[in-house]
Amino acid sequence: MAGTVTASNAPGGALLPAFGLIGWRWISRNPAAAIAPILLPFIFLYFLRLISPPAYFPLEIVGAMLFTTQNIGNWVLGDSATWRIETRMQDLFVASPLNKVRYLFGIALSNLIPAAPALIVLAVLLELEYPVSPLGWAVLGSCILVLWILFSSIGIAISSRVRSQREIWPVGNLTFTFIGMLSPLYYPLTVLPPAWQAVSRFFPTTYAALLVQGTLGLPGAVPSDPYLDAGLLVALAVVGTAIALRLYRWRDGD
Repeated sequence: MAGTVTASNAPGGALLPAFGLIGWRWISRNPAAAIAPILLPFIFLYFLRLISPPAYFPLEIVGAMLFTTQNIGNWVLGDSATWRIETRMQDLFVASPLNKVRYLFGIALSNLIPAAPALIVLAVLLELEYPVSPLGWAVLGSCILVLWILFSSIGIAISSRVRSQREIWPVGNLTFTFIGMLSPLYYPLTVLPPAWQAVSRFFPTTYAALLVQGTLGLPGAVPSDPYLDAGLLVALAVVGTAIALRLYRWRDGD
């Protein structure tokens, strides 16, 4: 329709609201899109509540919040691959003044909106189970922001390498589930075998988990230097995002 602002023709100030509207329309038309992100972490929490020590439950809630944020990368992968392969919408974005970094933030925002209800519910549950200080919320929010950018970048990079719709589901779930399960999100780092602990140190989610767990003083948290954890998280996130954007094929021939 003439005069309608879309994500491809929106001026700089209207770009993010346009993509935000995409995410909102998705959950307003299909409420299950907002329920599904809540169910997945709560399935883990339910069984962990039954089999793990009760004192670890606040740590597991924090892990669910970080896992939900990480999973946004999987949704970014699915959307961007679908727009490129099936609907050919990415061709419109490439032909517009929009560059790949702005496109990344737009599609990441559109997928953050369906995840927001899950994060809010988990935040309320955490506050009820284990009251968090303002500093704790600031650290947790910062870690969520860093992981959101990082894994959205990874998702969009992988999406540009996917060749068919059939590859989206297995590639996305294998990548993000593997990273999430190997990082100490739902459990203390010390419960992993020593070899696995060493491997998990290569994942930025590990340092996000250690930083939040230590700042909040959660039972089961491993004693560590919060400044070192924060530095390693940011360093790995910057390197990972840079590599992802480097590997991302924005147009044919990249």
